[in-house]
Amino acid sequence: MTPGRPPARPGSAPEPDPTADQATKDAMSNATTVSPAHSASTASTLITNIASLVTNDPSLGDNSPLGLIQDAAVAIEGDRVVWTGDQSKAPATDNRIDAEGRAVLPGFVDSHSHLVFAGDRTQEFNARMSGRPYSAGGIRTTVAATRAASDGELEANVARYLAEALRQGTTTFETKSGYGLTVEDEARALRVAAAHTDEVTYLGAHIVAPEFAEDPAGYVALVTGEMLDACAPHARWVDVFCEKGAFDGDQARAILTAGKARGLHPRIHANQLSYGPGVQLAVELDAASADHCTHLTDADVDALAAGRTVATLLPGAEFSTRAAWPDARRLLDAGVTVALSTDCNPGSSFTSSVPFCIALAVRDMGMTPDEAVWSATAGGAAALRRDDVGRITPGAYADLTLLDAPSHVHLAYRPGVPLVSGVWRRGERVV
Repeated sequence: MTPGRPPARPGSAPEPDPTADQATKDAMSNATTVSPAHSASTASTLITNIASLVTNDPSLGDNSPLGLIQDAAVAIEGDRVVWTGDQSKAPATDNRIDAEGRAVLPGFVDSHSHLVFAGDRTQEFNARMSGRPYSAGGIRTTVAATRAASDGELEANVARYLAEALRQGTTTFETKSGYGLTVEDEARALRVAAAHTDEVTYLGAHIVAPEFAEDPAGYVALVTGEMLDACAPHARWVDVFCEKGAFDGDQARAILTAGKARGLHPRIHANQLSYGPGVQLAVELDAASADHCTHLTDADVDALAAGRTVATLLPGAEFSTRAAWPDARRLLDAGVTVALSTDCNPGSSFTSSVPFCIALAVRDMGMTPDEAVWSATAGGAAALRRDDVGRITPGAYADLTLLDAPSHVHLAYRPGVPLVSGVWRRGERVV
């Protein structure tokens, strides 16, 4: 599923009936509808006067991966898109919204975040950016604060960061546990996350818990045993930080395999800080995504290109740590499906802004503006194995972002400017 081969969308464009009148033929050739349960003629909302519409379906627009339609309109019924096309052929509806010549694109799909946490690591970031040594505990600092926080405090933090992301156009997000590292704290983190999203990931294997510093095998046994039993009912995914200083390849395999046996699908933190087995393991286990992918061998790239695993790149982490940038160009040229995500977390990437990550990817990772936008929408959906988000096509959820600009290219062209002027999530205007 490269930008040239986007994931299949729900529904398909009907073939024009050779016996239909010419007006019907024209309408069917310039638009597409879904099942009979959704009729475009009864759409509850029509957004019109869109200068440039990103559909992420080449067949609906200019045959590019973004499926661009100029002078476009979108019809919404309930929580779904029911029609897209040339605004001159838009269906009639009483509820019309004038986009005033601005761009519309799918809501961003943030497929990697760590939002269930407490505490603050400002001093750590300040020291790192100032070139000063800092000996605090990193992830362990957040673990201590998270364990000490009440459920209400964790809920408030998640709600705050989600509202912040929504204002910047994110309509679908994944988030993880990983800052509790006890059976009770991991399970409650997932319960908190599950109140806000279906895309919940069990990351008991973020690091070895402090109590098991001298017994990592014992901690792996806990993560694959009692902790997994408590957490599996609240999660869709299982994740592991496969890296020197965290979990090696054998440990990661045991953790992901145990999760799969409990019905959780794998994703993996892979090859962020050094070369390692993470990417190869991800492809072997058909993980939905291998995340970070900063240090890759040619064999790693070939494996990703040959498999279904998405390479999720997280430029906020490189920005916040001054590490080497992932080479997105190398992956894209090899035919790998790439997603862009924020990695929002308090230690190494404290941003909830997908537009910021798009600008970084274009400036420093070799992506074109089109590729970066695709990766932050349809690419993120692919990393979650979803075809009902990340695109504006009939049958998909009506998750839309309106920019105060005539083109999606402005997301990279005007970095740091708050361009998102409207957001619809599942058909409801929320910003």
